[in-house]
Amino acid sequence: MDKLLTILEAAELLGVSRSTLRRWERDNVLLPDERTSGNQRRYRLSSIRPEMCHSNSKNSKKKTIAYARVSSHDQKEDLQRQKKLLELFCASNGWKFELISDLGSGMNYYKKGLKNLINSILEDKVERLVLTHKDRLLRFGAELIFSICEIRGVEILIINKGEDTTFEEDLAKDVLEIITVFSARLYGSRGKKNKKLIENMKKVAENANRT
Repeated sequence: MDKLLTILEAAELLGVSRSTLRRWERDNVLLPDERTSGNQRRYRLSSIRPEMCHSNSKNSKKKTIAYARVSSHDQKEDLQRQKKLLELFCASNGWKFELISDLGSGMNYYKKGLKNLINSILEDKVERLVLTHKDRLLRFGAELIFSICEIRGVEILIINKGEDTTFEEDLAKDVLEIITVFSARLYGSRGKKNKKLIENMKKVAENANRT
């Protein structure tokens, strides 16, 4: 009897990621032979062609990117902690990887490392993206990057699904950045009432950052 493989078993046999198998299905390269009652993919062992495996796979030329970020210079210790965790995680899985790090706000879309990451994804050079936490990528807009990854067949791995230990500190700094942007637009064009409101908002954010 022809053995049925799960998507994980088929991916491991072929030496590709599960995201690649899903993309191959969309592109009619390799279709599941069956679906379970729970709509899970199943592949017959006889459907796995030797020429698709490992070194002949297009994905063998792609890379794993591990991405780390902190908001400010006083968080450099956390940046080193992220890097070490990412390095250990990738090495334990036997992946050759590139480590990209940024020092900048989660609201900043123009960080050098983030731009390099997005360019690599769009150029179809990335097989998987590894993060310590979702918010290390961007404070707002991470889902957009994840959607691009899905389109390009990039697997996303988030090591820690729980709350980021630097969440409150980063959020306070991001709020200050938003206030700064809006204050530049309001100063000079509005009255003292708006200026006072902005100053009070800054004090609240700064106090939250200290606690």
